[in-house]
Amino acid sequence: MAKRTTDDIARIFTNAGNSVTVINTLAALSSLTDEQKRDLENNVRHLEIIKAFKKEDGITSIWTTEDFTEQDAAVTLGKSKL
Repeated sequence: MAKRTTDDIARIFTNAGNSVTVINTLAALSSLTDEQKRDLENNVRHLEIIKAFKKEDGITSIWTTEDFTEQDAAVTLGKSKL
């Protein structure tokens, strides 16, 4: 695994916002198609994976002061719709 730079980490965190948007948009629908459910599940999983990213040592999180409140809320909401 290559070492992630501070810019890489910031970009990953910022891009996680796309998954939050998808989850919130799909969760607001009154019903979901099978494809939408897969999209919802994939975006929830994506956020969970991102949050678990580790440094090269495989133990230490890459995250420092990032606030995952929106991501955590999106994961909870998404799971409630699956």
